[in-house]
Amino acid sequence: MYRLSYSEILEDAPDLGREREREAFNRALDLLRSAEARGPQAVAERSEAVGYVQNLWNLLVSDLLDPENGLPDGLRSDLVSIGMWTMREAGAVLTTPERSLSALIEVNTSIRDGLR
Repeated sequence: MYRLSYSEILEDAPDLGREREREAFNRALDLLRSAEARGPQAVAERSEAVGYVQNLWNLLVSDLLDPENGLPDGLRSDLVSIGMWTMREAGAVLTTPERSLSALIEVNTSIRDGLR
């Protein structure tokens, strides 16, 4: 089975790649907002939302660290830092149920909006 790298997809169809990224962030934000609205007692919903965000950022950070990634080094570094913070914050949210998801929502909204 042939698998395209993320950079190859963006090279061939950058608008499609950015749209897929926006869709992934929209899904993450929908899950986070829903879990936040339900409160800390919605453990399963919080876990699903946070797990999705962690998986999303694991994928993004992996791609950003790839030497073939065509983004400028400074931007890549900034995005990796944001991704690492997001994964740490996601872990903190899971271990402290009363912790708000608002910081994760705010940061991921900013990243999603930057994809326009």
